[in-house]
Amino acid sequence: MTSSDKNGKARPKGPVAQVLGALGPGVITGAADDDPSGIATYSITGAQLGTGMLWTALLTWPLMAAVQMMCARIGMVTGQGLATSMRAKVPRMVMVLIALGLLAANTINVGADLTGMADAAAMFTGVSSHWLVILFGVAISWATIRLPYHRIANTLKWLAAALFAYVVTMIHVKPDWSKVLHDTFVPSWPSSSTEWATLVAILGTTISPYLFFWQTSIEVEEEKGKGRKSVASRVGATAEELRERHIDVGVGTFFSNFVMFAIIVTTAATLHKSGHTTIQTSRDAAEALRPLAGPFASLLYTVGLLGVGMLAIPTLTGSAAYACAEVFGWKEGLDRKWREAPWFYAVVVVSTLGGIAMDFLHVPPLTTLFWSAVINGLLAPFVLLGILLVASDHKLMHGQPSSRLSRVVVTATMMVMFGAALGLML
Repeated sequence: MTSSDKNGKARPKGPVAQVLGALGPGVITGAADDDPSGIATYSITGAQLGTGMLWTALLTWPLMAAVQMMCARIGMVTGQGLATSMRAKVPRMVMVLIALGLLAANTINVGADLTGMADAAAMFTGVSSHWLVILFGVAISWATIRLPYHRIANTLKWLAAALFAYVVTMIHVKPDWSKVLHDTFVPSWPSSSTEWATLVAILGTTISPYLFFWQTSIEVEEEKGKGRKSVASRVGATAEELRERHIDVGVGTFFSNFVMFAIIVTTAATLHKSGHTTIQTSRDAAEALRPLAGPFASLLYTVGLLGVGMLAIPTLTGSAAYACAEVFGWKEGLDRKWREAPWFYAVVVVSTLGGIAMDFLHVPPLTTLFWSAVINGLLAPFVLLGILLVASDHKLMHGQPSSRLSRVVVTATMMVMFGAALGLML
């Protein structure tokens, strides 16, 4: 059996080919969620609290999936980026603050990611991490600016495979599966400021504003890649296209949260169990794993870190560039050359340079991660409100608004994130 998209192109209907053919933006976005700063956050969680926060993986998966699918629908149906759509429902000054807040949070994340990658690589190469920060930053920015979108997307999909390293590592360390299962399905309410801060960090890292903007924008890029260059030609989405994206987002978000689960289990079964509860960076975790779980686990941990860093940094700088370009009315798009969208690419460069500078200013990594998570945790519920307003509007969504169930779940997500931020501040 075959089906057709809105251009009439036949597609295979076999279940395996159907799932594989659907994978794309959702998998890239899901994998980008497990960036080096996120890996460090999950490692710190496992080292400090053991398996006590594993239940959050079950909480964040459906919430993240609902949010990312709503963003994907906005991009597919309106043919425009998230900030452009939100401008119709949100005051301009609020949109400016959101764009600048996103740029600040993403730049902090870029700095944390570059430092994490460089520290991990330095451990095995002996090269100064400062030089590696510059090398990684320049190389990733050059690729983001110079390569066309389809080349970037194909590369990012392959880099997502690096995250399997954490699943293999989890199995390799042989955790106490009975305790893992108990702490996964029996939630424990946060009872200290550390646990509340950890919850906010997990939510801010997993359900992060940059993923909202990136998911919507790459849906538009996918449409452009199919020859739909004008907004009018991109309006609307077929039931088959939306169904495929549901599969894509579902797989991507499940994979993202399963990797979070694997990292917490790994560090809980090794670092926490042996008393290594004061790690501050992903390198600390990798180094501590070597004597506890062997060089194989340490190497896998580092390989995963480098691979996902190369995937996440273009997502971070790109999402900030899309948001700023749409708010300030600049030409945008990873399918454009520098001369066609200079301000868009300038944001990519500025965000990368800011991240590099953070390494040379010796900003404490734990402080960096904390403030990045706090900014994301505080920014996310306000962006989610804007997303809900857009996704519920029949006119803006051209008669294809998000379902009632989807709106209920995203509303619940927004309330959870408001509650977690309030719990941290009290």
